[in-house]
Amino acid sequence: MKIYLDSAVVKAWSLPAGCPPVQGVTTNPTLIQQAGLPVSLPTYLSLVQAAGDQGLAELMLQLPSPDAAQALHWLAPLQAAAEQARVRMTLKLPCHPNWLPAIKAVQQAGQAILLTGLSNPVQLLWAQSLNVAYVAPYVGRLATDGRDVWALMEACVAVQANGPALLAASIKSPDVLARLIGCGAAAATLPPASLVAWSKDALTQHAIEQFERDTELSLR
Repeated sequence: MKIYLDSAVVKAWSLPAGCPPVQGVTTNPTLIQQAGLPVSLPTYLSLVQAAGDQGLAELMLQLPSPDAAQALHWLAPLQAAAEQARVRMTLKLPCHPNWLPAIKAVQQAGQAILLTGLSNPVQLLWAQSLNVAYVAPYVGRLATDGRDVWALMEACVAVQANGPALLAASIKSPDVLARLIGCGAAAATLPPASLVAWSKDALTQHAIEQFERDTELSLR
């Protein structure tokens, strides 16, 4: 499974030992606003440069408007910046028909697309018909809403061979991450804080302490 960091805070992209290697970073307007940054083209260009400076392979950026003209206005400089930074860029767009003009315009420009906020199998089939690269359901939000999360995850995995890859978002626990790994999800996106917190575990620490006590006892 590929892991992406869900954060627009560049300093949080560097993780301590014990965390798995990450494929790249994903952002959206909410994360950018939470980072204290404006949702603007200069901000996006600075994130592309930061991803390149940190040697990240991929960056996923969410466009803020369904307007196709604006999408193309942003796309050209973003593609040029990504090429210069040697970062593979994917553009995120909401999985909604109102965004279809932007989806089509971006695709015609040869840019990979992720449809975000996917919430049901009809949307999955629509995304598959559009030949997008990724779909991103919000796992935690679906569970909170009482949906059958794992039926949808299994459907997403089932179409991966000939359709969009599953990038699972809004993962609230390591148990959910383990189940996603087990069902074959292609990728997941997590806040840096979650990866750092889950890189250690109380049960592991208790085992280490037991080994240390027993080693000391054996040497007396």
